[in-house]
Amino acid sequence: MDLTQLNEHFAIPGVLSFHATASGLTYASITAPHATATVYIQGAHLAAWQPSGQKPVIFLSRKSDFLPGKPIRGGVPIAFPWFANRHDGKPGPSHGFARIQDWTLAFAAVAGDDLHLTFTLGSTEISRNLGFDNFRLAFQLTIGRTLTMQLTVANDAPTPLIFEEALHTYYAVTDIHEITVAGLEGVTYLDKMDDLKSKVQQGPITITQQTDRVYLNTTGTCIVRDTAGKRRINIAKTGSNTTVVWNPWESGAQKIADLDPTEWHEYVAVETVNAAANAITLAPKATHVMQAHITVEDITA
Repeated sequence: MDLTQLNEHFAIPGVLSFHATASGLTYASITAPHATATVYIQGAHLAAWQPSGQKPVIFLSRKSDFLPGKPIRGGVPIAFPWFANRHDGKPGPSHGFARIQDWTLAFAAVAGDDLHLTFTLGSTEISRNLGFDNFRLAFQLTIGRTLTMQLTVANDAPTPLIFEEALHTYYAVTDIHEITVAGLEGVTYLDKMDDLKSKVQQGPITITQQTDRVYLNTTGTCIVRDTAGKRRINIAKTGSNTTVVWNPWESGAQKIADLDPTEWHEYVAVETVNAAANAITLAPKATHVMQAHITVEDITA
């Protein structure tokens, strides 16, 4: 569906309209009653969400390429059907193909004070070439004072579908040096910065160096306390047994071409995931649903 068709079929005056970047990426511009947001058709990629009275909650790199077929740096990339690299050693794009494919907008409506959007993705030439057919994805966004993101995977094949998935969310913070992430105390994680050694989280997480941790067998809510920004971001989830916490720190940021060297201190990624030992084996004709629900609260100190 081209830009004209999207506006004819789905635009909502004063709330939802569709535009294109100079490079040809189509995006939805959203002004809901209690929030603004931006969603790109490529990757069904939420690039911005800002509730009324708040600073932006979602971080987006100022150096992101915004080119067809290239991942967007920041926002909420959808990783599917693998997280990071393929475990079978076969070639494939980092974090899978879903984030670099154009999705189909299937539904848009305002209910109460929230805008509801549904994007879908089925098998494509790229997915089939990578060995993935007979699946369907649906990504539902509920955008308002709070944010709900729900990813549904359906297996239409006569055999089980084994996959990993992630809502790789970049949360905007005032200063990475002054945040904590609570909710993972006592959880075992794989430390990707230390040869995937298995460790146990002691107390809330503070970011003091390059951090990339895969927390396994955890369904708990995470709380990002942004002390300098005087707010906390609550990340509740269902259907997810993995949480990933990542920040490249200054040393890692120098190696990321589409991230400004100064931007690493402006975000923390707290990701809603099923990966590694928590990868999903989905029976034929079955569905799996993973959801993240984000709320923001002011704090005094």
